[in-house]
Amino acid sequence: MTRYDGNAIAGTLEAIFGADMTTAGCTCGGCGRSGVVAEVAVYLDGPGLVARCPSCDHVLLVVTQRRGMYCVDRAGFAQLSTPSALA
Repeated sequence: MTRYDGNAIAGTLEAIFGADMTTAGCTCGGCGRSGVVAEVAVYLDGPGLVARCPSCDHVLLVVTQRRGMYCVDRAGFAQLSTPSALA
């Protein structure tokens, strides 16, 4: 599987959250690593997209689309903040 950074899903996240989420702060629920969404590891080869922690590989975010609606599971984040441009 090809690994991308969080910038690869910028358009999808903007469609879901209504803002550029690549500058949003985030904390991994697995190892506690903090950073911004642009730094997460992204995999696009499956039936949806998967974002993982670049340190421990913990699943942070899964996005699929069904019948024109996004299904989002962001339970892997211990924290996901407002993008810095909106703060």
